[in-house]
Amino acid sequence: MKVNPPDIYLEHVFDAPVGRVWQALTDVAAMKQWYFDLPDFRAEAGAEFRFSGGPSPEKQYTHICEVKEVIPEKKLSYSWRYDGYAGDSLVAFELKAQGEKTIVVFTHTGLTTFPKENPDLAPQNFAEGWNQIINIALKDYLAKII
Repeated sequence: MKVNPPDIYLEHVFDAPVGRVWQALTDVAAMKQWYFDLPDFRAEAGAEFRFSGGPSPEKQYTHICEVKEVIPEKKLSYSWRYDGYAGDSLVAFELKAQGEKTIVVFTHTGLTTFPKENPDLAPQNFAEGWNQIINIALKDYLAKII
């Protein structure tokens, strides 16, 4: 994992075919098992979705996202911002088939647009969170559905 504030870059090879990884990234029922509960998510450019998440049950933020780009089994990107806070960032997943495995390149850019006075929105917190989500939760989810 590289952390080049303000951007986050993760690259991981998953032991799953690209179609299975794409489903994990775009199917609401699958996403709920390893990512977030996103009932309004649709893998369609322009689709908007919201969800709550935060560092503790007492401290939650409403995330407001809009799907920006969808290239089936190749790329998914969406904006990522917080209700009531300045800033707008972009999350992107790029997939590359490698036989029966899939390389996922994940980036999160624009983190410096978030308020610096809010420690919850510090780049290092995003780095730790994405590392957990991509390198552990997604990996474990894909391993159990094979």
